This record gives sequence, C-alpha cells and structure tokens, in this order.
Amino acid sequence: LGPKSLPTPAIEPLPKFYDATRVPLGATRGYINASYIRTHIGEEEHFYISTQGPLPCTVADFWQMIWENESDVIAMMTKEVELGKVKCHRYWPEPPQHSLDFSEFHLRLDNYQILEYFIIRIIEIINKQRRFVKHLQFTTWPDHGTPRLIEHLVKFIRYMRKIHQTGPITAHCSAGIGRSGVLLCIDILLSCIEKDLCDQYLFCYEVVLQVLQNIEAMESRLLQ
Repeated sequence: LGPKSLPTPAIEPLPKFYDATRVPLGATRGYINASYIRTHIGEEEHFYISTQGPLPCTVADFWQMIWENESDVIAMMTKEVELGKVKCHRYWPEPPQHSLDFSEFHLRLDNYQILEYFIIRIIEIINKQRRFVKHLQFTTWPDHGTPRLIEHLVKFIRYMRKIHQTGPITAHCSAGIGRSGVLLCIDILLSCIEKDLCDQYLFCYEVVLQVLQNIEAMESRLLQ
C-alpha cells in the first residue's frame, strides 16, 4: 500500500498545535496519550495532565511521565473493572504484592486507606532518587454516569487540592476524556467560586441552561 493509494487527508501532517499540549516522554519526546491542561484563576495557575488509563503495554510510560513531570498526585476516576469490562490496568502495588518493577522504576506501596467513596494510596517511586506520590482512586462514579452523591466528589476534589504540592495533578479514567474532564472542570469552577468569581460561574451555568432549553424547544417542534 503506497502513499498515492491513501486518501489525501490521511497523509497530511498533523496540526502543529498538538505538540503544544501533548506530554512528551524523555529526550526523544516520545508519545503517550496524555495532554497538558493549564488555566489561571486570578494569579493562581491550575496545572493538570489528563491521560488515558494505563494499558499493560503503557504502564512503564505512565510512570516515566509521572516522574519526569514531578507529579505528586494521581486522581484515578474509574475502577479497574466495571460491568465486566476492564477499564484500567492495575499499575500500582496492591497487597499482598507490596512492590512492583516497571522498566527503571521500582514502586513500593508505603501506606493505604480505604474510605467510603475513595481509596488513598501512598506510593514510593525509586529511580536513583526517591519520591512519594499520592494515588487517589474515586470508586463511586460509574462510566457514562454520575457520582452517587455530589458531596462525595466535592470532598474528593478538596482533598486532592489540599495534598497537591508539586507538578501537575495527573487525572485519568478509562479513555481519559469523560470523568477526568468533568473532575478537572469542577475543580476549576470551585476555584472560581472561592476566588470571588461567582459572576463568571453563574454566566457559564446560564449558557448551559439556555442551550438545553433551546434543544428541548427544538425537539418539541420536531414532535409536533
């Protein structure tokens, strides 16, 4: 199959703006399915990595990304298996196996705590140096659904923000575009409220409400 037999769009170079947000790996700027997200609330910068849940073949790349970006908080918004489908490969040590090795990284489960709606894990990463990463797994948010209680998600986000110290917060679900995106959006909106930017928040709400009302009106006309 030669280039001439391919449709023209398939052989066009990708837009350069993808490189502005994608997370590169190592000196060769290798690929991982992850993007940087930056936004400012007042003078405070919110910095995230949104990524796909690790696959068996990408676990080492995932930990390389965490190490190189000095990310000290991972927010996992999915279970490993949901409704009989694997959503994310287990990439952390879990009892009785308290340590794992991936490429040049040695991982050790330092401590963990199981709460009503999320799990806290403290993971030590060793790669010549030692670092600790807080791994937060939210457990009551079904895929293509919503959390059982809003209060639980808000408390999770506040805890996530409280313990974050260095690098971007890394968030993932399964594909890395659904629950992860909602998590980061709510975190930003909560910051807007706390920074006395209620007018902007209310305006966003009014825009969404207006769009929903327009869709509802259009559907009603189609049914008549």
